[in-house]
Amino acid sequence: MEQFKFHVGLNVSDIEQTTIFYEKLFGQKPVKVEKGYSKFELENPGLVISFIESREAQPRFGHMGIRVNSQEELVAKKGELEALMKIELEEKNTSCCYAVQDKFWVRDPDGYEWEVYHFLKDDDKMGGRQSVGESKKELAGCC
Repeated sequence: MEQFKFHVGLNVSDIEQTTIFYEKLFGQKPVKVEKGYSKFELENPGLVISFIESREAQPRFGHMGIRVNSQEELVAKKGELEALMKIELEEKNTSCCYAVQDKFWVRDPDGYEWEVYHFLKDDDKMGGRQSVGESKKELAGCC
C-alpha cells in the first residue's frame, strides 16, 4: 500500500528567516528554494510543507506539532533545538486535548506555533496552556 504524505502550505512574511528556522526545526535543508518560496519534504513524519512569502502572513489557526515516540527522543530534540532557537514553554505531565503529555513549544518568525511532545496517556480533561514569553503574546489553547 502506498504511503500518503500530509501537505501544508503557509504564508510567511520573510522566506529567508522562515527557511532558516525550519532547517533548524527539521534538521535538514529544503528540497526546493525559489524566489519567495521554500519546500521541505520529510519522511518521518510523512510531511510536505511549503512556505510562500506573502503580505498576508497571519497565523490564524491553532498550532502544529511533532509527536516523538519516547521521553528520550523528546529530551534529545529539546537539547538539539534549544541550542538553535528559543524554547517558548516547556510542560511536563500536562493535560491537553484529552491526553497527558510532556512537551515543549517553539514559534517560527511569523508566530506559527509548534509543539514537540511525547504522549503519555489518555485523559478525560480538555486541559489548557499557560501564556509565556517576554512579548506577552499568548500561546493559543492547547488544541
